Amino acid sequence: MDFYKGKRVLITGHTGFKGAWLCQMLINAGAEVTGYALNPPTKPSLFEIANISGKMNSVIGDIRDLSKLKETFIKTQPEIVFHLAAQPIVRESYKNPVYTYETNVMGTVNICECVRTSDSVKSFLNVTTDKVYLNKEWEWGYRENEELDGYDPYSNSKSCSELVTHSYINSFFKNMNIAVSTARAGNVIGGGDFASDRIIPDCIRAAIKHEDIVVRNPFSTRPYQHVLEPIYAYLMIAQKQYEDIKYAGYYNVGPDDRDCFQTGALVDLFVKHWGEGMKWIDKYDGGPHEANFLKLDCSKLKKTFGWQPHWDLNIAIEKVVEWSKCWLTNGDIEKCMNKQIEEFMKVGK
Repeated sequence: MDFYKGKRVLITGHTGFKGAWLCQMLINAGAEVTGYALNPPTKPSLFEIANISGKMNSVIGDIRDLSKLKETFIKTQPEIVFHLAAQPIVRESYKNPVYTYETNVMGTVNICECVRTSDSVKSFLNVTTDKVYLNKEWEWGYRENEELDGYDPYSNSKSCSELVTHSYINSFFKNMNIAVSTARAGNVIGGGDFASDRIIPDCIRAAIKHEDIVVRNPFSTRPYQHVLEPIYAYLMIAQKQYEDIKYAGYYNVGPDDRDCFQTGALVDLFVKHWGEGMKWIDKYDGGPHEANFLKLDCSKLKKTFGWQPHWDLNIAIEKVVEWSKCWLTNGDIEKCMNKQIEEFMKVGK
């Protein structure tokens, strides 16, 4: 993390769950952090609970607003850009497909355009999702050269985001000495995720109310990982390609096979760590199509950088519960986050 000390870094989507954790890591590293995003998407929000805005330059703006985004680039002159701004919920994309495409596709066009017209950017990372692939429900993990064609509006819009980035690389960035990568991460869990229609936040809400956890599809299999896993990988990719453009490319970021869990098994782990006699019930609600089986092959990331996951899913759930109980007892959230970041980084040494 010493690399980031004094670096000018711009993060879109910084007020979201992953964005807040990324900001905290960069602030700890001594980076000059600017964020560009809408107001926090949830109430409560990790960004506000941890008072992250007081430690960085936070710009509230819409990723669809190209002129304001360009203005932010001109003012801050970022060297490194992380693009996280998105409409990230599958079920929400069925309700609001136009907004989802506007944000996830045209938002990517806008950030790519700002990078293209900037004189300062050397490293740009577009964060997408494991759902960009044409999901054939097969047993092995998808590799970076597999076909992109997400099914639902969210997944498909992120496939489009990848294609936009590829076009800008081929049309512009290759001739500009700007290192550009995309990172396709699996499902993330961690303290401070208050989103709707996500299994761990649903578990925590049920625990607070002393209710049974409702699981819509207990037999769907997903690659679950703690939020610090992909964030650390994003930071690593952005650094390595900054130092040598040969590392620019497309990378899957996911857990080992042992942490591709069925949703019901994931909730079993949560119940074990939370205690208090919690239990869950299987209650399919007839919602829209979601994939049943999906996992990633992350051998490229491992071979290129020597990367390995730090925490297995059991430890990841333990950290989620630790953070959640700190918050529920009005504990020091920033201290809790920094403790978990320190513990995570020690594993990699």
